[in-house]
Amino acid sequence: MKIRSKVTALIAGIFVILGVAAILVGKFVIMPSFAELERADAHTAMRRVSYALELTLDRMALSAIDWGNWADTYRFASDHNPGFVAANITDVTLKQLNANVLMMVDVSGNVVLSQDRDLVTDQPLGVDFAALKSLPATFPWKPEQLLSHAARGLVRTDRGLMMLVAAPILNGDARGPVHGMVILGRLLSGAPMESIAAQVQLPVAILPPGPSSQEESITVGDENTRVVRTLDDIYGRPLLALSVDVPREVSMRGKAAVKVALACLIAAAVLVLILLAVVLNRVILNPLALMTRHAVEMGQGTDLTTRLDLRRSDEMGVLAREFDNMVERVAESRTQLVDQSFQAGFAELAKGVLHNLGNAMTPIGVRLANLGERLRDAPAEDAELAVAELAQKDVDAERRADLQEFLRLACKELSVAVRNAREDVTVMSRQTTGIQTVLSEQLRSARNEHVIEPVRLTELVAQSLDSVPDSCRQRLTIDTDETLRGLGVVRIARTVMRLILQNLIINAADAVRDAGKDKGRLRLSAQIEIDATGQQLHLQCKDDGVGIPPQNLQRVFEKGFSTKSPETNHGIGLHWCANAINALGGRIWAASEGPGRGASMHVIVPLAAN
Repeated sequence: MKIRSKVTALIAGIFVILGVAAILVGKFVIMPSFAELERADAHTAMRRVSYALELTLDRMALSAIDWGNWADTYRFASDHNPGFVAANITDVTLKQLNANVLMMVDVSGNVVLSQDRDLVTDQPLGVDFAALKSLPATFPWKPEQLLSHAARGLVRTDRGLMMLVAAPILNGDARGPVHGMVILGRLLSGAPMESIAAQVQLPVAILPPGPSSQEESITVGDENTRVVRTLDDIYGRPLLALSVDVPREVSMRGKAAVKVALACLIAAAVLVLILLAVVLNRVILNPLALMTRHAVEMGQGTDLTTRLDLRRSDEMGVLAREFDNMVERVAESRTQLVDQSFQAGFAELAKGVLHNLGNAMTPIGVRLANLGERLRDAPAEDAELAVAELAQKDVDAERRADLQEFLRLACKELSVAVRNAREDVTVMSRQTTGIQTVLSEQLRSARNEHVIEPVRLTELVAQSLDSVPDSCRQRLTIDTDETLRGLGVVRIARTVMRLILQNLIINAADAVRDAGKDKGRLRLSAQIEIDATGQQLHLQCKDDGVGIPPQNLQRVFEKGFSTKSPETNHGIGLHWCANAINALGGRIWAASEGPGRGASMHVIVPLAAN
C-alpha cells in the first residue's frame, strides 16, 4: 500500500474517530456533567434553605437565652409577681423579640406566663400552643436538660407551622438551680418564608411530609430540578417537606452549545479533509514520490551525475536542491573532510592541553627546585657525623657538650626544613589535583559538553590562583571587587573558566613585569547582563601593566601572535581562551587606553539556568 493511500485513509479515519468521540463525549460526559452541576446546585439551594432556617432558630435561641438568664425572670419564676408581667411583657417586647409566642414554664411543666400576638396587627393570635396550662407529658424538652444549651425545633399549631426554641431560667450568672424555661415561638409562614426564599433567590414551597425525615430527594424534570427535604417536629415525627425548584438552564444551554459544536466540527472536518487531500497530493505526496524514485535509483547505481533539478521555492524544493548538492559533495570527496576535521580538532585540542599543562607545571617545577635546594642545605650529614662522634667513648666533656649543642641546633633547623617541605608537598598536591582536573575536563570536552557547576566567583579566583606560578602571584595584588561577592552562586563551566582566569592572571603579571614594575595590581569585577538569549556573566580583569597598542587589541587573540619573547611564549594562551569562550557561547575582547596605561580583558559567558 502506497503512502498516498495510507495518508488518505489515516486522515479520514482520524476525522471519523474524532467525530464519534465528540458525539460520545457530548452524550455521556458533557451532558451528564451538566446534569450533575444542576443536581449540585439543587443540593446547594436546599442547604441554603436549611441554613436560613437554622439561622432564624439560632437568633430566636439567643433571645430565649437572654430572657432565661435574667435575674428578674428568675425571681418571677419563683414569686409569679404580676408587676414583672406589666413592666416587661408588652406588645413592644414581642415585636423586639420578633416572636409570636412568649411562654414561661416552671420545673413541673406548668405554664406561669403565656403571651401571643400577631406581629402585623398586634392582636392576640389565639394559637392553641400558647393556650396550654401545662406542657404535655410527652413534651421532649425539660428545664433541667437545657442547662448547657437551648432547645429548638418545629411544631404544628392550629395557626400553622411554628418555629419553637426554649432556654433554661437561671439566676443571671448562668447558674442554677433551674426554675423553669422560657419558650419563644414564631410562625413559619409569611415573613420568615419570604426571608428564606430571598436568601436562596429561588421559590421555596412547604409540602406535606414524606415518609423519611432529614433526607433529600431529587426529581429531574424537563425544565426544573426539584429537591425536597422532610423535616421532623420536636417529637421526632415528620412534620413538613421543603421543596426548591432549580431551573435547568445549564442543561438547556449546554445541549444547544453541544449541537452547534458538533455541527461545526462535522462541517470543518469535511472541509479540512478535502483540503488536506488536495494539498497533500500537490505539495508533499507527488514531490515525495519523485524524490523517492530518485533516491532508489541513486542507491542502486554508481552514477552520481543525475540530479533531481526540482524547481520549487518551498521546503521540498530546498530539500531537493540540498540533496543534489549533497550528492555533488559526496562525489568530490566523501571521507577527506571528516578525517581532516578530526585531525585538526585533535591538533588544536593538544595545543590547548599542552599550554595549560605548561602553565600548571611551572609552579610545581619551581617549588620542587626550591624544595631540593632547602633539603640540600639542611645539615643532615653534619648531624650524622656529630652522632657518630658522640658514640665514641674517648670524647672529652667539653667536646661532647659542643656536639650536643650542635645537634640541638641542627635538629631545630631540620624541623623547620621538614615543616616547610611538608607545606610545599601540600601545595604541590593541590596543584597536581588541579592538573588532573584539567586533564579530565579536556578529555570530556573531546566527547561531551562542558560540565556545568554552581560556583562562587571568589572561590573560582582562589582556585585559579592555586595554579599560577609563585613569581606571578608575588608580582600581583589581586583586588576582587564587591560585585564578585554580591553575585553569589552562578552556574558555569567551572574548570574551563578557571583555566581562562589562570591565563588572564599570568598575562597580567607578565604585563606588569614588562612595564618595569616590581608590583602591580589586577582588579576583578563582574555583573549579570540580560539579553534576548537569557542571563550572561560579564567578567572584567583590569591590570596596570604595560598596556596594549590600539592596533594589537584584536590581534592578541590570534593564534601565534605575542609581544613576548618567542622562547618563553608561543601565542597560544589568549587564542585558546578565545576558542574556549566561543565554545561556551560567549565572547572575549580587550580594551586599553594605550601603552603604559594598563589593559582590561572583558569576558562574557552565558549562565546556565538553575
